[in-house]
Amino acid sequence: MAIVFGTNPANNQFFVSTKPAFNKVKINFCHSHEEIDTHFQGKVANILYYCFNWLPHTDSIIQGNFLGFGNTDVVQPNTISYRFSEVVSQNIIFAPHTVWHTDGELKDAYVIGSAPFFADTENVKFVQPCVDYLKIQLPDVDVSNIQFLTDKQAQVAKQQINAIIRDGHELEWWNVAEIFECRNLAHLYLTMIELKDDIMQSMIVHDSPRAFIGDDEIIGEGFVCKNDSIIFKLVNRYQFSHANFNSVKSW
Repeated sequence: MAIVFGTNPANNQFFVSTKPAFNKVKINFCHSHEEIDTHFQGKVANILYYCFNWLPHTDSIIQGNFLGFGNTDVVQPNTISYRFSEVVSQNIIFAPHTVWHTDGELKDAYVIGSAPFFADTENVKFVQPCVDYLKIQLPDVDVSNIQFLTDKQAQVAKQQINAIIRDGHELEWWNVAEIFECRNLAHLYLTMIELKDDIMQSMIVHDSPRAFIGDDEIIGEGFVCKNDSIIFKLVNRYQFSHANFNSVKSW
């Protein structure tokens, strides 16, 4: 579950919310339990109570994932379950990952980088893996002879590829070429998947709980990468999406 917390620049007060904190129409960030009750209910409200009570006050605006409550060594916030080496004694388990900034209102906020390191507190177990990236040599790819899809065509192709993944079939040259109606584009698409997987496999993850989908251990949900101009995410889409589509449960 995505959680946003930090200092509201409009009033300099600490707030918590879900990702719609950045909604340009509906305002639902909360500076108190009473405001949580106004905008949320049930399980989501209960999680926000704990986040409001225990997440550290910071001048920044931080987004992260609420992984679960403590007093356990296994949590499963979504398709992926996380197994810790020992029982977590803290009240909540939280994975901060992104910093936002705004010169005005929260609805105008934009991403400026990855979250700073947060040390564990008496009440919060922070999950912030350290990643070593082993540089690999990437080939130059000539795309001058490839006819790319329009936005409308890409949306249809995405639905067809999702259907293949949902049914547990492999993405192969022949079925991707049939969807794209272009052999060269199919080759490029599958080549990009291989390159992405090579990059992910070259990363060594430290200080992280073990992650599982069903009984299969994985390296995690993905990696957020950035350079001077863009921030992007690497994820094993076939593995993660297939599990999501079919609601695989772990542990």
